[in-house]
Amino acid sequence: MSVHKDAYRQFQDELAALDRDQERKRKASIESPMERARREFLELRERHGLSVADVIAFFPEEEGIAYLQSLIAAAESRPTTVRKRGAKRSEKGED
Repeated sequence: MSVHKDAYRQFQDELAALDRDQERKRKASIESPMERARREFLELRERHGLSVADVIAFFPEEEGIAYLQSLIAAAESRPTTVRKRGAKRSEKGED
């Protein structure tokens, strides 16, 4: 009986792998070569912990600048919890 369960499980794994391959191919057909290269590089950046300098060196100059600007904008738009805590402490001290 275990042979049948193992064969069924292997069959299910192979079907899942085929589904993943089809999904990957579908996404690849939609993306332009530059978009695909960018996506692959960003995945490598996350996986290998590349620095900002590595990223900027990879992209053309204009896109490197745009990337830096997006990092700065994301950092500025994030609420800082440290400041909020500090403000609460100073309010408590003034009372």
